[in-house]
Amino acid sequence: MRIREYFGRIVTVAARIAFGISVCCTAFGADRSTAVKDSPNILWITIEDMSCDFGYQGQTLVETPNVDRLAQEGVVFSNAYVTGPVCSSSRSALITGMYQTTIGAHNHPMSRGTVKHHLPDHVRLIPELFKEAGYYTCNTNQDFKKFGKTDYDFVFNKNALYDGPDWSGRKPGQPFFSQIQLRGGKLRNIPGWYDQVEAGLDDLVTADQVSLPPYYPDDAVFREDWAQYLNSVQYTDKEVERILQRLKKEELLDNTIIFFTTDHGISQARGKQFVYDEGAKIPFVVWAPGRIESGTTREELISHIDMAATSLSFAGIDIPEYMQAKPLFGPQAQPRDYVVSARDRCDETVDRIRSVRKGNYKYIRNFYPKRPYLQPCIYKDHKPFMKALRRLYSENKLNDVQSLHLAETRPEEELYNLSEDRWEVYNLANESEHLDKLREMRAILANWIIESDDQGRFPESDAMYDSQMKGYLNIQLKNGRTESAQELQNNIKLMKQWKAEGK
Repeated sequence: MRIREYFGRIVTVAARIAFGISVCCTAFGADRSTAVKDSPNILWITIEDMSCDFGYQGQTLVETPNVDRLAQEGVVFSNAYVTGPVCSSSRSALITGMYQTTIGAHNHPMSRGTVKHHLPDHVRLIPELFKEAGYYTCNTNQDFKKFGKTDYDFVFNKNALYDGPDWSGRKPGQPFFSQIQLRGGKLRNIPGWYDQVEAGLDDLVTADQVSLPPYYPDDAVFREDWAQYLNSVQYTDKEVERILQRLKKEELLDNTIIFFTTDHGISQARGKQFVYDEGAKIPFVVWAPGRIESGTTREELISHIDMAATSLSFAGIDIPEYMQAKPLFGPQAQPRDYVVSARDRCDETVDRIRSVRKGNYKYIRNFYPKRPYLQPCIYKDHKPFMKALRRLYSENKLNDVQSLHLAETRPEEELYNLSEDRWEVYNLANESEHLDKLREMRAILANWIIESDDQGRFPESDAMYDSQMKGYLNIQLKNGRTESAQELQNNIKLMKQWKAEGK
């Protein structure tokens, strides 16, 4: 065994022992606060597939008065990042207040097959903690009729976790912890949903109005997709309006603390699944009248999991010491020096990317540099913009910036100065004047991997991968997608070939 590998294993064992000691000291026997009649209701409004494109964030093409109201009357966190830029990883982290990489829920998804993932014994889910404190727990969708999206990458019992879809079943005076899941950017991707958007808006953003990021081609397909996305932003605001109206009608608004955020950024070529700001940076607003200073913007770096610890803090519930989330208000608030985002397997596509944002710099480490950025993935490749992007690239109609993400290989390290390069297109990693910053960021990530016990450094087992792929393939066949099923099988074969080649 090589000395470096032997030393790495020793450090890993030590990290796990230290982590376990902190858990044993705090996870059991802690006093749980009992909710009383005056305890605030806690509401999480979580949007799918949406980046920082609301009116309060400077997007001039949309009208979002209700979300803007929450921002104007609440606290805006302008530098909020998800720990994982894909839904199941992000949601697994949020519902536990833990990095998905620490709890082994980093591959997306881990719920399709017969081989299942179980959480570490000491990790508790946020609704569990609220329920123990006397709260009514619920998770619903935009209609308040059905259970909302969970998508957690571990075994759990939904009926034991949630008392009902919405708060209507609670006892008189009982506070609630509620999650409301809105469709967000997916409104433009699922047949029938976008019809609701068009019927529900008076003024639609049109393709000719759109200004695209410079790394996308000025193409009709991209313009139309982006226009539909912005209309989805506007329609999401209408759904938020209905939520606020119900709370007001039921005289619950004044005693409800609202968190507004998204599970990750827009589903686009460089967005969802990637750790650039388009995929990892999210809206994040806390609305809590009379409890926090309203109408303020805070620029410190936060992780989306901090919503978990902050919610417990507002409710007077002890925050487990093992939890990696941090409260954002009060004497327990601890500003983060940096934030980390992590991407691992997405559907059939094996990958491992880590990013660190500290100050105005973003560092990205690609652990599969011999592979293209846009590896085969049936989820993404069936999007209309992906077909257009690949076609334009094959026809040599993309400039250098627009071609970046279609490269056949990628640099092992990327470094961006976000104050000068908001689009993250000028990689500074090989420039000598930025060597000290590169070393600093590289060291931060190396330490985080060990200290957080990043499970992504261990390849996914063949049994887990094969189980998930069998389940995914069955979904395609069950829905009559025979061409997608064949494409999926080809992609799986390629992933295994690359693995065997050490690529």
